[in-house]
Amino acid sequence: MKKEDLSYLYLILFHVAIGAMGYLLPFTTKIYGYSIFIFGVLYIIKKQNRNNEALIVAAYVVGSEVFLRMTGGNPLYEITKYGVMVFIFIGMYFSGFSKGAAPYWLFLLLLVPSVVLSVFVLDFDTDIRTTIAFNISGPVCLGIASLYTYRRKLPAEQMNDILLSMGLPIISCMIYLTFYTPDIRDVITSTQSNFETSGGYGPNQVATVLGLGMFIFFSRVIIESKTKFQVVINLILALNIAYRGMITFSRGGMITGFLMIVLLLLFLYFKSNYSGRVKLNYIVVLMTLALMATWGYTSFQTGGLINKRYANQDAKGRTKEDRFTGREEVAKSEIDMFLKNPIFGVGVGKGTEVRLAETGTSVLSHDEITRMLGEHGSLGVMALLILFFTPLVLYLENKFNMYLLCFVLFWLLTINHAAMRTAAPAFVYSLSLLNVQLGSPTKVKKEE
Repeated sequence: MKKEDLSYLYLILFHVAIGAMGYLLPFTTKIYGYSIFIFGVLYIIKKQNRNNEALIVAAYVVGSEVFLRMTGGNPLYEITKYGVMVFIFIGMYFSGFSKGAAPYWLFLLLLVPSVVLSVFVLDFDTDIRTTIAFNISGPVCLGIASLYTYRRKLPAEQMNDILLSMGLPIISCMIYLTFYTPDIRDVITSTQSNFETSGGYGPNQVATVLGLGMFIFFSRVIIESKTKFQVVINLILALNIAYRGMITFSRGGMITGFLMIVLLLLFLYFKSNYSGRVKLNYIVVLMTLALMATWGYTSFQTGGLINKRYANQDAKGRTKEDRFTGREEVAKSEIDMFLKNPIFGVGVGKGTEVRLAETGTSVLSHDEITRMLGEHGSLGVMALLILFFTPLVLYLENKFNMYLLCFVLFWLLTINHAAMRTAAPAFVYSLSLLNVQLGSPTKVKKEE
């Protein structure tokens, strides 16, 4: 076995061990969680961010967020978003923020009025600081990370390292779920999202990170596997993560990951020459067969319920009237708030209180787009337009960035079903702004 294969295998096995230890010795996840932040800061400072170590560390903490949440290993529930911001600030100290990132300075400024408004409109018994921080931490994390990544030149090799850094702790999550749910048939009895197969944690967030992990390791099969051994390892990881994601019965994250893979394949197909397309055809056939086999195995394990879940049917095969499990009612209420308060919205975090007063139930928003409309008003519309169009303009400048459209797609679809509960959509969006170069790291540094 080649030395590079052994190094890769050891890296994978280390994270397999972390996942197993998280289940067998739960206290180890706290050690793991604290270590990430402590050693992450020290690592960036030691390297002085010469090779964008801030992004590598931030990617790692983003990939570990759901695993640490479900195992109680995070020092604080929202610490990942704050951790990403701290790592990025340290990176800025050594490397500065990107010049010309005016769109994201404006984006951050557009968030301020509704934050100020919320101080005056939130109920007296509401913890104002916590409520505002919970709702605004995701957008602020996105804005700050984008100030660093905007048009920053990065060799493709480093981008693949960043994605691997994000994918490694997702392996630990997958292993933990394997231990946590030993017998699928005992816990899956309906077509609803399943907490038992999601590590006792929110299926929506678990499926989101697993869908991202599936994309990362499938992309490594296509782009970054230097030997047949690595092809096999990456394919096994991708399929196992896909299986664990599917049996959460939460569809959004897995559909997003699948569409990212399709978009990446289409991009590579149209950018490749004839011989490259022939190789891609073989890869597509291999991956299609592997996914079909994984789906078939999942269907067998769930007694066909997974088929009904994705067909929007209940366990008896009846089509459900509510395709979005009640989320459209929340979205409608936020659009109504926007129409009644079109300039500044109702204020950050006030949307939940308005729904409680109108319906008697306190429901958090699952859609960041309608939340921005309802709570930020027209300023929220402007902020969303900045986020949507800026990376598309950058794509016109650098059409060889194979990941840009995939990252924007992940952000857009994720915030539509999981809002910005996790740091993943914010950080992955910021990666779409990087100016990925096809040359070697040395060549890219000389060009800068």
